[in-house]
Amino acid sequence: MYTVEEFDKEKTKVLKYVLYKKRSESEIRKKFEKEIEENLLEDIIDYLKEANYINDEEYIIKTINNFIALKNLSIREIEYKLYSKGIKKQDVEDYIYENKEELNKYEIKSAQNIINKKITSLEIEEIKQYLMKKGYKKENIETAIQDN
Repeated sequence: MYTVEEFDKEKTKVLKYVLYKKRSESEIRKKFEKEIEENLLEDIIDYLKEANYINDEEYIIKTINNFIALKNLSIREIEYKLYSKGIKKQDVEDYIYENKEELNKYEIKSAQNIINKKITSLEIEEIKQYLMKKGYKKENIETAIQDN
């Protein structure tokens, strides 16, 4: 077992990590699994969840909104980035299903941005192939080309 002082000390360390940048539960576990004893880490994570410092659903929303604001990504690339952060596949799929329309619009806009950048140096077929490799949906690529 551990003391209240140990709990507070380690909780403060984890909290600083979470407050610096929003983190998923999995990221926190990976970061501290070797530093903090397992039972203590579990209790800290439970405490932070109850205090709403850790919430994977909110993490998905914030992360996707950041991607939409800052990057040109396909929906598939977004999925993989979230999986790499340790987010559960079901949570990601649920969010994507619930926000399908908005994400498809984003993917089309993102494809248009990439087309506009690459149109001077590549043929349209090469750009299509590039977008397909990046995971863009064929129908979204076609829409982006037509609207361009």
